[in-house]
Formats: sequence, structure tokens, C-alpha cells
Amino acid sequence: MKTRTLTALVAATTAAALLAACSGGTEAGSGGGSRTLTLASVDQGSVEDVVKAFETANPGVKVRYTTSGADQYQQQIRTQLSSGTAPDVMSVWPGNGNPGATYVLAKPGYLRDLSDQPWAARMPDAIKSVAQYQGKTYNAIFGQNGIGAVYNQQAVAKAGLTPPDTWTKLLAFCRAAKAKGTPAFALGIQDNWVTQLVLYALVATTVYGPDRDFDKKMRAGQATFAQSPWTTALDKYLTMRKTGCFQQNPLGTNYEASQQLAATGRTLGIIQGNWVIALLKQKNPQGTFTLKALPATDTPSQTLVPAAAGAGYGINAKAKNPQLALKFLNFVMSPKGMNLFVKKQGGLPSLPDTGFVVDPSLTELSQFIRTNRTVPFMDQRWPDAKVQQTMLSGLQEIFSGQSTPQKLLKEMDTDYKAGS
Repeated sequence: MKTRTLTALVAATTAAALLAACSGGTEAGSGGGSRTLTLASVDQGSVEDVVKAFETANPGVKVRYTTSGADQYQQQIRTQLSSGTAPDVMSVWPGNGNPGATYVLAKPGYLRDLSDQPWAARMPDAIKSVAQYQGKTYNAIFGQNGIGAVYNQQAVAKAGLTPPDTWTKLLAFCRAAKAKGTPAFALGIQDNWVTQLVLYALVATTVYGPDRDFDKKMRAGQATFAQSPWTTALDKYLTMRKTGCFQQNPLGTNYEASQQLAATGRTLGIIQGNWVIALLKQKNPQGTFTLKALPATDTPSQTLVPAAAGAGYGINAKAKNPQLALKFLNFVMSPKGMNLFVKKQGGLPSLPDTGFVVDPSLTELSQFIRTNRTVPFMDQRWPDAKVQQTMLSGLQEIFSGQSTPQKLLKEMDTDYKAGS
């Protein structure tokens, strides 16, 4: 979510060009020939360990990889795929919500069909549905993620406060935190993909709490964004802003800076996906961070959490080393690779029976998933990437005073209908 999108950079034709292509990203690996795999990933801070483990398990194999942020990646992925300069393996999002998503890349034939791989049939139905296009699997989704309020427990304790479980308590929490000189939540919406996260956390309860079939009604033309509780969720988002729930100048704060605020206790937390926990721990190894549901109602039992398949990996249909690419994906989807990934990210595995021990920071998220109190990330069920792009840029415009909630929701309705 600045160019109206979200995701990771793809590489150039050769290994050398691949490394040169990633300005501002992380580069690693060496070697050439058929024992070299090229990889572009948005899993900054976690893919590194998986690559090392894969290379150790396959002596002589080298992985040349780049990592970059969501915005940068999504700006380039389609261009590099269409020009034949994409790497063997690349990050791919579930469903249809952004330019790097499964449907968007599989429809023009950019991705290899993975339906014949042993793990494909084992994916839970909810995850399988967003890993497939026209009944074929194209995305190796290794983890599940959730969105909520991630609290710096030491900072919260120092402030003498308690994470809230109702909407009224949330606003009181924000007011108390502001009065103590430490804002409740860091918000880094200079990176426009971040704008959606607070909204999604609120929409889960306000829209899907009363109507789990809202997406079906949207597809059938029986509901719209502008004439639905999406208006309530946006109003609550802006109420949080007016109440002082966020630090000053969110539009001038990027994702990296927002992490720093939450990790060091200059805010009491951050509203993000569970993937941010690992990044916060890197910045503050002594810190303890816990994800809680963001309340949007005064009845805690009615609170829902956005939780869904996270980004996975796809194989370039024109990969220069397709067999090594398959070997890497199968390693990622093995218990060893999957558990290593999700532990490093602070997530949950997508497949059952991996022996994964849930980190205490995700106890509440795990409980919400087990008790069916979750809904998919909203964009995963939209007809194309344009709706999300409009939402992201529109939210930035609302924060800068250039748009209004009703104008944004009407624009999203227009794009939704055009893409249906």
C-alpha cells in the first residue's frame, strides 16, 4: 500500500543483474550455473535463515536473493515477469488483492502450476482457495498471519496501563497514553500499504461481525462499501486519530520508523500484522511483544480478527532452474522449513501437524483462529488489485485532508464494479 500498492522486488535476468537490480534491498549469495537459484522475497529478516538452512541441506547449491519492501516489489514484479527478467522464485500474495497476488500473476501465465506437489492437497480449504487460480495451485503459502494491536509489554507496564478489550476502553487507553507523553500506537503510513491495517482490524468486527456473508453480497451486487458498516469502521479509524491514538505526523513516518517507535517504547505499541513482532525483537532483543485483538465494539465476545494466509512463494513459469526452484518450495513447505520461517516471522504454519510450538506472543491470535473468530484479509476476496490501490492512496489523502471517507468508499465501489 505511495504508488497505491504493497510487496517485494524482483530480480534481473542474470545473477549479476539480479543483484544490481535491487537498490535499497538486501543482497546475498554467490555462484552460477544450474546449482544457483535466484529468489526475490519480501520476507525481510526471515528468509535469510531459510536460505541458509536450504543451502546446508543441499551442499553445493547457492541462492542469490534480494529482499525489499512491499511497495518497491509490487511496482516491478509485473514488468520483470513480462520482460523475462524475473527470478526463479518470487514472493506471491494470496487471492486477488494486489499486483503481486496469485490470481493477478497466474491469469497471464506467469506462474508454474504447483498442483502436483505433495503439500498442495494438504493445505486447509481456506488457504487453498486463495493459493489457487481456476482450481490449480500456484502459491506455496507457508504461514498464517493476523492483524491486531502489538503491545510493547514493558512500555505498557511502565505507563501503568492495560491493553483494552472494548472500544470505550481503547479510546480511554489512547487518552491516558497521550497524557503520559507516550502515544498508544505507532503509525507509519508514509508507506501506503500500512494505511490498510488499522482499517482492516476495525472492519473485521464492524462489517463481518454482523454479517459473515458480506463478501458474497458484494459479489452479487447486493451490498456496497459506501452503504455498509465500512463507513463505521472508517469513522472509528478517524476517531482514533482525533483521540490521539497515534504519534504526530503518521504521513511523515515510514514503516521502519514506526517499528523503531514501538520497539523502543516511544509508543506503547503498533497496529500491524504479527510479522512485525520479529522485526521489533530485532530492534529490542530484551523486549516482550504481544498481539491482541483491536476492539471495535463494547462487547468483547463480538470482536473478530483479520487472519488469513500470508504471502507465499511462486515459481516463474519461465524459471531458468525450475527443478531447483521446486526443491526450494518443497523445503519451505516441509515441517523444518515452514517452522523455521514462521518462528522467525512470529507467525503460524499453514499446514497441520508440523510440530510447531506457538510463541506466547501469538496465544490470543491462535485462540481466535481455533474458535473461528477470524475473517480473511479483506482485499483477498476483491475482484482485482485496483480496489486496494484506490483504498491505500485514498486513505493517505484522507489523512492529508484531500479526501473524505464517503468519497473514498464510492471510488472503491466504482473500481469493485468495474473489476467484477
